[in-house]
Amino acid sequence: MVGYWRKIQAFSGMSMSPVRVIALTLLTMVAFAANSLLCRLALRGTDIDAASFTSVRIASGALALSMIVRLRGGRPSGAGNWLSALALFAYAAAFSFAYLSLPASTGALLLFGAVQTTMIGYGIRKGERFHKRQWIGLTCALAGLVGLLLPGLSAPPPGGAALMVGAGVAWGIYSLRGKGAGNPTAVTAGNFLRAVPLAAALSAAMFTHASIDWAGFGYATASGAVASGMGYAIWYTALPGLKAGNAATVQLSVPVIATLGAVAFLGESVTIRIVLASAAILGGIALVVMHRGTRHDRPV
Repeated sequence: MVGYWRKIQAFSGMSMSPVRVIALTLLTMVAFAANSLLCRLALRGTDIDAASFTSVRIASGALALSMIVRLRGGRPSGAGNWLSALALFAYAAAFSFAYLSLPASTGALLLFGAVQTTMIGYGIRKGERFHKRQWIGLTCALAGLVGLLLPGLSAPPPGGAALMVGAGVAWGIYSLRGKGAGNPTAVTAGNFLRAVPLAAALSAAMFTHASIDWAGFGYATASGAVASGMGYAIWYTALPGLKAGNAATVQLSVPVIATLGAVAFLGESVTIRIVLASAAILGGIALVVMHRGTRHDRPV
């Protein structure tokens, strides 16, 4: 992994031409979408339980990020804080347990919608002024979420949906707390390190239900070390080359990539409900963030 990261670092360390920025950004969005695919694949097709998946994901993410920070000459142990680590842990745990029952495509859309709605709602609460087009966008996004969750044959399981919405709220809080971090990669590494004992406590509490195999361990490690750890580091490398509005809107691609991956690799089908909900949620959020032009620099 160190050798692979050095290649990425060398690539990104070159002059940040538009082509390199686009390549790094695309790689990041694919990595973040892969989290949903890896988690669903592990919990559906291997013997690993949700608590163990969470622990392995956080521990491997902490290790990968710590190595990256040290390769850059930094120290991850002093960065971050416990409240942010708690929000990170809450997101990761709810995310894993939600995917015991949710399809990857539906879960990614619910997560993204909840994250963005939390951050937009915080802006409104803090007195941010919205224009008419933004209010229309927010209404469309909320209507899409409600429509996705309404009872029906293609509705997601309510328990899993509630957990994923909770995961999105937790990640939104984590993102808001992390705005303005001086060294975001080091801060993220520090928060992952602090989340390790929280995840270990969850695994201890769920010990009687613990189950793990090499395939599940591998998927969880890939989710933590590659899709999360290296994904965040690459994103923060590409971010200076993106305009604020582009940094926010490019994240709209994550649920779309996750859905395409779920169809290709998990055999999931795309229903009319999720197509309409995706159009309403992603289109509505696009209307809000494109007008705001703010930098949401912590994708899911």
